[in-house]
Amino acid sequence: QVEVAESGGGSVQAGESLRLSCLVSGKTWTVGGMAWYRRESGKERELVARITRGGVPREYADSVKGRFKISRDNDKNRVDLQMDNLRPEDSAVYYCDASASGLAYWGQGTQVTVST
Repeated sequence: QVEVAESGGGSVQAGESLRLSCLVSGKTWTVGGMAWYRRESGKERELVARITRGGVPREYADSVKGRFKISRDNDKNRVDLQMDNLRPEDSAVYYCDASASGLAYWGQGTQVTVST
């Protein structure tokens, strides 16, 4: 069993930054790739960024390239998402996904709100 917990969301103004964190607990040695997703109200969930087990970023959504950076610290069982130059369209609930033993584990999400 793997547990995932996100933190770091909040309300900011356009152009500001936030750093989201995802902490993994339980059978952490089984966790492979991880990713951040987001979901705006009434819309489909969208992949934001993905990172390998070894900490190599693999994919970013076109809308966040150059503004967001995903990183991973396996010693701390943690994946961060640094979000710079935030825009109102980045407002969403952000979720962390951990892949382990063929299953996907999700946290409860953290709300990010960006105002003009």
